[in-house]
Amino acid sequence: MEAVNRRSTFALGLTVAATPLIAWATPAAAQTYGPDEGKEIGPGVRVVALGERASVIPAYKTVMLRDVVIQPGAKTPDNMMTNDMLCHMTEGELSVVHNKEKFTVKKGDVWACAKGATTEGTQNTSTAVAIMRVIDARMR
Repeated sequence: MEAVNRRSTFALGLTVAATPLIAWATPAAAQTYGPDEGKEIGPGVRVVALGERASVIPAYKTVMLRDVVIQPGAKTPDNMMTNDMLCHMTEGELSVVHNKEKFTVKKGDVWACAKGATTEGTQNTSTAVAIMRVIDARMR
């Protein structure tokens, strides 16, 4: 039988103490919104502003974070992008038409749009609410 020393006792105690923390941990969930939160920009489509501040990137004056909440069956029309932006799907999935190229984005996907060079329209063809988080980079 092996001798029990302070180091092995400490390791065992730490393991026992940490086990409930691991078992009870819950994964982070995406933000959900009520039916009237944000500004309605079309049937079934709302924009929730999350924050805005001056940019430290020389090419941009401000950066803004917003969520676009798209109900099942709702869509956004094809629009020319008025500023550079990064998009991230935090919930659901969308069918996207990006410069006439069609693709589907799912939770966790990221894509970019360039000011004046990208047209984009989206449609939520699923049965769940889709949330597209957008970082707008507004030029000087």
